[in-house]
Amino acid sequence: MAVALSFYRTTIGKKVVMAVTGLILVGFIIAHMLGNLKAFDSPEHLNEYGTFLREVGYPLLGPEQALWMVRIVLLASIILHITAATQLTILDRQSRPERYVQFRPVQQSYASRTMRWGGIIILLFIIYHILHFTTGQAHPDFREGDVYHNLVVGFQNPLVVLFYILAVGALMFHMYHGIWSMFQTLGLNNVRWNRLLRALSAVISIGVFIGFISVPIAVQIGYLTLQ
Repeated sequence: MAVALSFYRTTIGKKVVMAVTGLILVGFIIAHMLGNLKAFDSPEHLNEYGTFLREVGYPLLGPEQALWMVRIVLLASIILHITAATQLTILDRQSRPERYVQFRPVQQSYASRTMRWGGIIILLFIIYHILHFTTGQAHPDFREGDVYHNLVVGFQNPLVVLFYILAVGALMFHMYHGIWSMFQTLGLNNVRWNRLLRALSAVISIGVFIGFISVPIAVQIGYLTLQ
């Protein structure tokens, strides 16, 4: 434990924590997106998927116990990810207390320059998303266990859909830079593979963006409706 804490206190330790927690979160995001796309199969298929998530592990585990284990891991990953990112930002500012007279982002991409603000937007969106689709406080007609109904009703408000698309757009840029940085931190990048790894980061990020926004757009154009 002491060795792990000593390692975390270093800059590379914080970057490794960000990379590992980022990998966990990216895996969850992709799985969550694939789950949402079951809405295009049928309402029953999506609701069966929701039931599976609540009952996975039975009879060894009780209802939602496995789901809560996953939630705890995700929450811990988010906390560690934000903590490490904040500490790295503080260390970066302490290393150059005087701001540049004129900042010219020659080597930085738009995604990397907006990483911190994007992270704040994503955090606020996560809170709203939980209140909207998980606990139901921000939902106009939340029905426990009826995932399809909650999805369609929740995306009938154009302002909610617009906010959702903007937030997922921020997530796309955040993921692109985060996945690329993860490859660098874990030592997987080299001159021969950099172009391929950047392309892979872009494909994953854009794929997640398209996958997530396809559901609310389908609701808005009337493709997904209440039966």
